[in-house]
Amino acid sequence: MKEERGNPVLTYVAYPLQRIAAIVPCYNEEQTIGKVVADLMQAVPGMVVYVFDNASTDETSRVATEAGAVVRHESRKGKGNVLRRAFADIEADVYVTIDGDDTYEARDLPRMIETLIQGTYDHVLGVREDISETTSYRPGHEMGNLLFNRLVSFLFHSHVSDMLSGYRVFSRRFVKSFPAISKEFEIETEITVHVMALRIPQIEEKIGFRGRPPGSESKLNTFSDGLKILRVILQLLRHERPNLYYGIVGSLALILSLGLGLPVVFEFFETGLVPRFPTAIASAALMGISILVSSVGVLLEGVTHARREAARLAYLRLDPPSKTPRQTAMSHGKARAA
Repeated sequence: MKEERGNPVLTYVAYPLQRIAAIVPCYNEEQTIGKVVADLMQAVPGMVVYVFDNASTDETSRVATEAGAVVRHESRKGKGNVLRRAFADIEADVYVTIDGDDTYEARDLPRMIETLIQGTYDHVLGVREDISETTSYRPGHEMGNLLFNRLVSFLFHSHVSDMLSGYRVFSRRFVKSFPAISKEFEIETEITVHVMALRIPQIEEKIGFRGRPPGSESKLNTFSDGLKILRVILQLLRHERPNLYYGIVGSLALILSLGLGLPVVFEFFETGLVPRFPTAIASAALMGISILVSSVGVLLEGVTHARREAARLAYLRLDPPSKTPRQTAMSHGKARAA
């Protein structure tokens, strides 16, 4: 191991029994994809690089093929659709996801793979560390990422430093038990919350991050993608912590009910009259909604608990990360045959 840029850089130690697959979602990345594929193959010899062309209109597929990648196509646009297809179709022991825009350091990958295998983790998150002289983040992205990290850490009671990073390493056990419901860029948020909800073994590793090369344009929109991510966070909060989500909604309805109803009640005790019937009816309706919504939260908490148990059992049916996964699988097969 040697030190470079303050980060440890591992010389790749081959695992001949490991099938390692890199998944690179791409949309119009002809300028950068050739270098990304070459860097990945140099960093991890023997790894198969899959470039998923997400309905590109340029020469992304041709450049990737010439660089030595296996090119596949996904017509439904969106990074979530690509990863959903890739996780279902590709068979490997270790999976790598990385963007095709040449903003991540490929030479950090051996260290991430080594961490996954040696530590028997199911997920290694690459936490971006700017290596450019000027900031590599687009305006608003760094602050938005920080806010989302803190919000998700608070809501799901588990710390995350860079939930929007596209540079990750997964075990087969994780990939084959992950539902992958999101369609677009918010897939990273779904992965992060899935890890937190099932308390999957994971670790964070610092990785180099730089800006896009000149002439290469980002496909992200700061505000629209930010709103999509916020919407997904709220949806996942509703699914994973229904008691909290519906409790908040019920509490708001309760506060409105009391705000409208208490003055009417006080006036009734003073005069014996209820002059504002519409207000009284609205207050009673809101109180009923508060009770109903809170009850739904309690019921769904039980459903969520049962769903997590089922997801956990599906996760445990797959073998954990191992230095010799195929050998282990073969020995298990012989034992069953005996």
